[in-house]
Formats: sequence, C-alpha cells, structure tokens
Amino acid sequence: MTDIPVTRPMSAAELETVMGWAAEEGWNPGIADAAAFHAADPEGFFLTLVGGEPVAAISVVNHDEGNAFLGLYLCRPEWRRRGIGYATWMHGLDHAGSRTVGLDGVPAQEGNYRVSGFVRTGASLRHEGRAEAKTSDAVRAATERDMPALMALDARATGHARPGFLTAWLSNEAEVRETRVLQAEGEIAGFATWRACGTGTKIGPVIAPGPGEALTLIADIAALRPDGPLIVDVPEGNTALRRALEEAGFTVPFATARMYRGPAPETGPTLQAIATMELG
Repeated sequence: MTDIPVTRPMSAAELETVMGWAAEEGWNPGIADAAAFHAADPEGFFLTLVGGEPVAAISVVNHDEGNAFLGLYLCRPEWRRRGIGYATWMHGLDHAGSRTVGLDGVPAQEGNYRVSGFVRTGASLRHEGRAEAKTSDAVRAATERDMPALMALDARATGHARPGFLTAWLSNEAEVRETRVLQAEGEIAGFATWRACGTGTKIGPVIAPGPGEALTLIADIAALRPDGPLIVDVPEGNTALRRALEEAGFTVPFATARMYRGPAPETGPTLQAIATMELG
C-alpha cells in the first residue's frame, strides 16, 4: 500500500461511513440521507484515502448545467493540518467545472473559502424547537404524480433546477422521510419535506407563498413528528418566518455563511427554508 493520498469517487456505502463522520461532528444528519444524497450526483462524492484508510471527504453535487453545491467537507481529526483536506477540496471543486458553486460554511472558515473565489451572499440560520401540532385539510402526502409540479416550484424558489436530487428527496420513505403538499383552490401551492435525524426531525425544503403557508406545513409535520425537536434552516433574508418561529420558542443554535463561487442563483420569495446545508 502507498502512503500517498488518493482521492476518488465514493460509493453509496462509503457515503454511509462519511455520514457517520458528520454525526460525530455534531451535524445530526438524517437517518436516510446517504442514499438520497448519492442519487443526486453519484460522481459528485469524493473520498481521500491514505494507505487504503479513508481520511477525508467532500461532495460537489452538480445540480444542473449551471449550478453545483459543495458540502460534506470533512477530514478525520488525526489527519488534519497535513494538506489532505485542501487537496480533497480542490479535487472536488474540479468536478463542478465552470458551474457556479454554492456552500453553507461555518463563518470562521469564510476567509479560507474566499481564497477559492467564494463570496458571501447571506446566511442560513438553524431554527430548532417545537411547533404547535395542527393538521390541515389543505395538506396531504405527496404522490408520484406531483413530482413535476414540485420540481417546478422548487426551481422557481431556488433559481435553478435540481432534478437528480429532488427525484430521490421528494420520494416518501416510510418512517424516515416524507414530502407534504399544500393545496389551494385545487392547485399545489407549496410543499415541505421532513426527515428523521439522530435527534429530532429536520424540515426542508419549505416552499410556500408566504410565512403563513409555511407555518401550516410545519404545524402539519409537527403533528406527524411529535417526538424531539423540529429543525428548520431558514435563509437570513426570510425575516417573517424567522420571527414567527422565534416567537413560537424556536432557538437559533448556529448560522452558516451562504457563499458562492460564480454568479449566485436568483432565489424567489417562496423559498421559506432550504433543503439541506449539504446540498443546498
């Protein structure tokens, strides 16, 4: 075996291992995140090995021809400060080609990200707490027939398409992930996806006309997921939903810097909460 670091695409099984690293770092990933993440871009997840031992990882998922998102940038503690993480970073960025690349990074690393051409455009604020549980006749489980409409709503909200990711993410998986659809006057007005995590339930994306409709979706999920806190990652600019959640008792344990290398996509007012800090 060689001690020279080797970076290559990781398998779905290896991604499960990396999600375990993320859990050790306190990221609280979803129980079934790995399979849905990997399906978004199977060639966009990279593992660095030394002597056959996995030591670092990164994901750079190409969502469409113009946009990618970087996440899961991890290096095992005993292998840090050796240049391995940075080499993995550069290898992953190559996968994006000329695409705009987004990320949600810890503010302390903003300077390092700027060196690679990333510019801060805002922040994503984690909101954690318990919402009033209230079902609504206007909310139901998503079906396969809804997928084209949900993808169109997501593209208008996020400013770009991400069909590979959403095909897996919006598919209901018993006990671990479900997408709830909000209807108004017979049409789909919004949706939200919940997923079970090691602690509590994360909700994202939340796509809705306004904060009131977003809260209807969150209340519906609160009725389905009564155990543990709800976790919602809200864009900094969405002050109405942030205020409503905080008035309901949600706390903000941390925030990440939303940064882009290249022109940032133009998000729409219906983006109430992001899907994940790993894939945007």
